[in-house]
Amino acid sequence: MSAEPAAVTRFKEAHSAAGGGGRVVILPDSVHTAVLAAEALGCPVGAIANSLLFDAEGTPVLILTSGAHRVDTATTAERIGVPALKRATPEFVRAHTGQVIGGVSPLGHPTPVPTYVDTALRQYDEIWAAAGHPAAVFSTTYDELRAMTGAPEVTVD
Repeated sequence: MSAEPAAVTRFKEAHSAAGGGGRVVILPDSVHTAVLAAEALGCPVGAIANSLLFDAEGTPVLILTSGAHRVDTATTAERIGVPALKRATPEFVRAHTGQVIGGVSPLGHPTPVPTYVDTALRQYDEIWAAAGHPAAVFSTTYDELRAMTGAPEVTVD
């Protein structure tokens, strides 16, 4: 990427406003899965915080889950008190986050999105999450991620 995408700029502003530390890294465009991102960053796949936006009967719900996990949507919906979680369409994701699938960050959305953090991320000293663009990630800690997002914990197994 030659020029920084606008979504990354918006993320950086939101990250700074939320008191975030860490660094933003632009990965090669070919790094589009948690496994490939982990390889590029030299970290365990579980330390990649996948930002998964779900549609809970028209309401967006963001689950920040370990790259080593799949979200059990039925169990997670029950745990967070929504009737159901279904995969969001690309249009739904963009409308609620201002970002595209694969680059959804935990911050910088046009309006607040209910967000939950997978307790499995707690075991890592450093976590990497999307920074508003599919090739951009940022480093953080579990406690900092929860503080910046105000997200309650959830077990997503």
